[in-house]
Amino acid sequence: MGEPLPTDLPAVSLADYAERARTVLPPDVWDYVDGGSAAEVTVAANRGALDRVAVLPRVLRGVDTVDLGTRLLGRPYAMPVGVAPMAYQRLVHPDGEVGLASAAGTAGIPYLASTLGSTPVEEVTAVGAEVWFQLYWLRDRALVGDLLARVVAAGCRALVVTVDVPVLGRRPRDLRNAFRLPDDVVAANLPDGRDALAHSGAPGVSAIAAHTAASFAPALRWADLAWLRERVDLPLVVKGVLDPRDAVEAVRIGADAVVVSNHGGRQLDGAPASVTMLPEVVDAVGDRCQVLLDSGIRGGTDVLRALALGAAGVLLGRPLLWALAAGGERGARDALALLAVELTDALTLAGCADPAAAAELRTLGP
Repeated sequence: MGEPLPTDLPAVSLADYAERARTVLPPDVWDYVDGGSAAEVTVAANRGALDRVAVLPRVLRGVDTVDLGTRLLGRPYAMPVGVAPMAYQRLVHPDGEVGLASAAGTAGIPYLASTLGSTPVEEVTAVGAEVWFQLYWLRDRALVGDLLARVVAAGCRALVVTVDVPVLGRRPRDLRNAFRLPDDVVAANLPDGRDALAHSGAPGVSAIAAHTAASFAPALRWADLAWLRERVDLPLVVKGVLDPRDAVEAVRIGADAVVVSNHGGRQLDGAPASVTMLPEVVDAVGDRCQVLLDSGIRGGTDVLRALALGAAGVLLGRPLLWALAAGGERGARDALALLAVELTDALTLAGCADPAAAAELRTLGP
């Protein structure tokens, strides 16, 4: 294994932040961030499948500078990356959602604020970043309507509906740790954010899973998304799609983008790696909506792989929580700057002057 990397040296890959985060986080919080569902087969599959995607570089293309700029949902961004929606970011550092959103704003990329954020969405948008709001469907539709009104009033640029969490996946690490939220971390966007369920530990029980089961509606249907599409005049993104048939249905109800995702291996264990299904989803929707990828992205080479397979961009999750844990907002800014360097190198070596050119590359695998 070798000696741990010194934490006072600059990180040279996003993986460096994982090691640093593990040294500063309580073990149960590390497990909550790092862990997946059941036997964590899908967690491993995400990484393995990405590693099996080989990109055929082009040569003699005259590329000496790379422009990382792209357009997602019709808006310009500095690179084809967004910050994935992740709950309770103040668990890992006091800067929490505000710090990570500020880092995203500095990087010129969208920040996806979670329904289960530990900072109210109004405080997140106040930092000036481009914020998309990720919605979990609540049991009380009136509360969904109230939350949508807040999201629009706060100035969010898009609505991202997560559709792969009818119930929270069974996560053994959290069960063994009897994981619960500390008293100072709450679901700040929900009226019952201080619900005792999320803060009460018991052996063999995940308090977060209990709170989620009480709050979320398990029987979400396409008709609910159609209702949402009619109600909100924002770009609509459907996150958590793996089957191309579901992607086609999302387009039918008016989605502007879909996110091919298995929730980072935290929902149905044994589901395929997200990148494995990406080409089929891209083929199924054609040019009728954009396709994004998340789950397992760990650096610039992975972004290149996704672009070459037809994605418009990716959502980056755990590495940014690691960076936030290790260094707060500054750590997250450094991680995103490092990702830009990695992606620039990857595109240059592949003979691509911009992200659009990567779509013309051939791939082998996954």
